[in-house]
Amino acid sequence: MRRVVFNQKGGVGKSTIACNLAAIGAARGRRTLLVDLDPQANASRYLLGPALDQQKKTLAHFFDDILAFKLFPDKPDAYIVSTPFPNLSVMPSDPRLEELQIKLESRYKMYKLREALDSFKAFDDIFIDTPPAMNFYTRSALIAADTCLIPFDCDDFSRRALYTLMDNVREIQADHNRALRVEGIVVNHYQARANLPLRLVEELRQEGLPVLDAFLSASIKIRESHAQARPMVYLDPKHKLSREFEALYNLLNR
Repeated sequence: MRRVVFNQKGGVGKSTIACNLAAIGAARGRRTLLVDLDPQANASRYLLGPALDQQKKTLAHFFDDILAFKLFPDKPDAYIVSTPFPNLSVMPSDPRLEELQIKLESRYKMYKLREALDSFKAFDDIFIDTPPAMNFYTRSALIAADTCLIPFDCDDFSRRALYTLMDNVREIQADHNRALRVEGIVVNHYQARANLPLRLVEELRQEGLPVLDAFLSASIKIRESHAQARPMVYLDPKHKLSREFEALYNLLNR
């Protein structure tokens, strides 16, 4: 299964959700890969910690090789890096992805990621983290994925962005990947006692949008998880947020 975690709005928890779901699958024995297409490299930093700075093969090198038309290019799995967590690997990001984007778009290389992931037979699951924009990397991810998860922060700006996002996903489905399926909207930073989140979630459901039943609470613990480069299942598996990530994973894989 290949899942892309995507929202054009920043700060909604894409990297956090992708990494924690990937870590849960890996902890359960699933051979799991996280592909980090965001030049900010937050997901890569989350899973690798300081070791990210020592990586000599990143996704920027992968796309560099594509643009260079090497006679004997490295195989795509040469860009995969093991994390400290069993069964969990990452294709790390690199800030240079930003400067490569225009060249990749002009040469229409959007299918290269899908070709690379098609060659990865060793993994049970692949999670793809994306930048907060509808750009070359996001389109590549949506073309390469089986399903799309959409994080939703409980505010009106996030709600307005959802409609454009859904239109963009439908366009990718129509033009590039008919098999792509929206798996659902993941409500993040949820506060059950606040009126606004309750109202927004109910209105989204009334509009027929696929809001998933597993919500993720707002918690300072996730910042500790980021700082220590340890997904919640490893940092504090009994924490409320860890259980919520587990519930989301179970819902997606039932």
